[in-house]
Amino acid sequence: MSVLAVEHPRLTVVLVEDDDADAKAMRRALSGSTAAGTVLRAVDGVAALDLLRGAHGPMPDRFLVLTDINMPRMDGLEFIRTLRADPDLHRAVVFLLTSSDTVEDREAAYDEHVAGYVLKQDHARFIELLNHYWTTVVLPEIRPGGDAHARPDHLDRR
Repeated sequence: MSVLAVEHPRLTVVLVEDDDADAKAMRRALSGSTAAGTVLRAVDGVAALDLLRGAHGPMPDRFLVLTDINMPRMDGLEFIRTLRADPDLHRAVVFLLTSSDTVEDREAAYDEHVAGYVLKQDHARFIELLNHYWTTVVLPEIRPGGDAHARPDHLDRR
């Protein structure tokens, strides 16, 4: 059995957070991470979709999304549902980073195949997890405008 050697350059993180203080705290926490490099912020789901679809320039092939739930215009759960329905972005790795500790929100998030549901007060533990996660997993390549036919049928929610 052969082992695939994978280089892990610093990670681009898309932070979807409407609260300036929470965004600042997460940026500060991510700055201490060995995994996180560039942090791109969107203030809600609509702005995040624009960013991920290339409205502000090309995105890297591999990135990770951290999103809050409670936001204006498009909340985090609707954002994730829209992301999962997008033929180019459906494979994006998404963590929910939220103050909502309800069973309903957790179940709704995992129904949309989030990589994790993290409470905001756990920033330090999340950064530790992110560092380990990034050096352990290989993220999918995401190429907007790429091959939409590569999408598994069971994920097609159009």
